[in-house]
Amino acid sequence: MTEKMSILVVDDERIVRESFLHWFRKYGCKTEAAASGLEALEKLDRYPFDLLFVDIKMPGMDGLELLERVKQQYPEAIVIIITAYGSIDTAVKAMKMGASDYLLKPFQPDQLSLVLEKVANQKRLVSEVQYMKGRLEEITRFDNIIGQSRPMQEVFDLIPQVAQSDASVLLVGETGTGKELVAKAIHAKSKRSALPFIAINCGAIPDSLLESELFGHQKGAFTGADHPRKGLFVVVSGGTLFLDEIGEVSPKMQVDLLRVLEEKKIMKIGDRVPIAVDFRLISATRRDLEQEVSRGAFREDLFYRVHVITITIPPLRERKDDIPLLAEHFLRKYSRQTAKQVDRIDSEAMRTLKSYDWPGNVRELENAIERAVVLSKSRLLRAPDFSFLSAGPVAELKPRSLRELEKAHVLRILEECDWNVTQASKTLDIHRATLHKMMKRLGLRKP
Repeated sequence: MTEKMSILVVDDERIVRESFLHWFRKYGCKTEAAASGLEALEKLDRYPFDLLFVDIKMPGMDGLELLERVKQQYPEAIVIIITAYGSIDTAVKAMKMGASDYLLKPFQPDQLSLVLEKVANQKRLVSEVQYMKGRLEEITRFDNIIGQSRPMQEVFDLIPQVAQSDASVLLVGETGTGKELVAKAIHAKSKRSALPFIAINCGAIPDSLLESELFGHQKGAFTGADHPRKGLFVVVSGGTLFLDEIGEVSPKMQVDLLRVLEEKKIMKIGDRVPIAVDFRLISATRRDLEQEVSRGAFREDLFYRVHVITITIPPLRERKDDIPLLAEHFLRKYSRQTAKQVDRIDSEAMRTLKSYDWPGNVRELENAIERAVVLSKSRLLRAPDFSFLSAGPVAELKPRSLRELEKAHVLRILEECDWNVTQASKTLDIHRATLHKMMKRLGLRKP
């Protein structure tokens, strides 16, 4: 166990530091020394030491102050206090503050062996706790969807029930809430799980292209159709088709979808031979489709076809209990991907994350954690690492002129729509080409 342990010795006396270094390195431990509390914190910022030996009396930051800082920022680190015989009361105080043990000066190497054995047992207990935390995440995880809040547990309860039938499902939720993950979970629990799951974003594809994607076409059916192509209705045969942002499809496409759902047959573009199709439909929207029906933008008969069962995915601001769980998950993910030693989010930073409203929901939280990890220069993410969340684009621009106000508003809508120009133009209630011209005029480009 000692060979796997990394040790930091903090003492202002050089001879004490050198004695520790000599003894621990002799036994194969990775060991470093610091002459002050500040130097120790700098080293901890760069490397996760398992065990610290800290002298209680040092100029500047003393051992008790360093112990308090370490326990706040790196609670998993084990601290042993080094003290003189006459300072046992102080050592007892240190134990109450979180120190694991203390050593009295002068000490013998065999005393260090006993301390290390005790620390090894403590590390074993910590490992067991970490294992249980991992098990907790598995329990609060449902097919890659993470959540322990009541709203998410209600969604988790619905998924296996809904999966048993072939009824059409409508997933309702804001951008970034994880609608596609829920759709995949329903497919995975269904009798169609061994067959394809195909997702297509209706709002991201022009209408003419969407028709070709879904129905397929014959060679020569239109300019550029050099080869025949199977549509997704055929490719998904027996599986699940996920139509994201179904509220964005045109009136003509709504008629075509309704016919497919009623007849379970399609015809390729440029062909007159019907093809039988078999698929389970799951749709998703961030719009209020009932409202769209009432204003004539969405067909009522299609609405009843696609929302036999409706599942509402709650926005992140309504399930803030899930933020720590999600943040820790994304922290581990991007620490691995970037190969950076970033292993914790401090309590103040977590409060910052929980107090933010997350208009982009889980997707925005993931992007925030990724950005913080990439830019971090230490092992710990602190509140300043998330300072970019405190002000949105409008606050940053502080618009005074009409042009500045227009630019701030268009930028906010583009960001809410993940820079999907088709969706943004519909939200702004302008033509797609008009939005492109506006973006060019205002100097707005996708980052």
